[in-house]
Amino acid sequence: MLPPLVFEPLLKRIRWGGRRLGSRLQKTIGDGNDYAESWEIADHGCDQSCVSGGRLTGQTLRQLLHSHPQELLGNQAGLSQFPLLIKFLDANDWLSLQVHPDDSRARHCDPEGNGKTEAWVILDASPESRICAGLKQDVDEAALRQGLMTGNVEELLNLIPVKPGDCIFVPAGTVHAIGPGILLAEVQQQSNLTYRLHDWGRVDANGQPREIHIEQSLACTDYNSGPVMPVTPVALCDQTHAFEELVRCEYFVIRRHRALERFEISTTHQFRILMFLEGEAVVKTSGGSVSAKTGTTVLIPAESDRVLIVPHERVEVLELLCPLP
Repeated sequence: MLPPLVFEPLLKRIRWGGRRLGSRLQKTIGDGNDYAESWEIADHGCDQSCVSGGRLTGQTLRQLLHSHPQELLGNQAGLSQFPLLIKFLDANDWLSLQVHPDDSRARHCDPEGNGKTEAWVILDASPESRICAGLKQDVDEAALRQGLMTGNVEELLNLIPVKPGDCIFVPAGTVHAIGPGILLAEVQQQSNLTYRLHDWGRVDANGQPREIHIEQSLACTDYNSGPVMPVTPVALCDQTHAFEELVRCEYFVIRRHRALERFEISTTHQFRILMFLEGEAVVKTSGGSVSAKTGTTVLIPAESDRVLIVPHERVEVLELLCPLP
């Protein structure tokens, strides 16, 4: 039986990053103030998560998908790619203004590609932190094109403040950007297809602007969705504890557990991902156990018939899964 799995983080250094992946989330980082992303669970081309401990050390997620499909995925066995890409992001400057295509448009570029619907759970934010989540009401393609051409695009954007605990759901087609001062957990489809609308006038080390994809961006933007606001959590309860559901869409479900005492999670023959946002605990399954702390992400194989979280202190944990068709 497969044990609970922890993978080596894939750290991405980008100019807008910082140091909170190390100081807050306990990742091993070097010198520099540009640690932007920690890919916790990835099966995306050359970006492959590798198991970091136990008898499966060094095996990639893709290898496990091929060698143990039923044990890992249960009811979803048969997938050729792990369906979710899980990250932590530390933003100390504005990310580019961007939009992601849906599945249909993505497959015009790559017949086996995915669109990119995502969600953010805010871990930390400075008092002045803002994000762009969608366009203002009634902004259409002509208005967005004009704003991009004249440099007045900011007045068309839904810019909102965020605080720790907020969750923002960003369906494919939503114009968005993450602002400075924000540390977040990101859950998304297994895709990195991004079209950049605007980059705030920045240039690279050679004095050249990064590539902008205006026509592709305008074509895949959903002009009917309007402004996006933080989600309203839905309170849930099972036999062991109360928790809340933050997002439910066709690609993923996000639940948040806050607890001082031990609690159980049922797998129902589906994999689960646990992201520890606060505290320390032991995660016990029928296949083994692992220790987890703030910043740890654990993949629970679908064959695990019982998942017990035993906190050493108060924990805050995101539970992630894919809904069945």
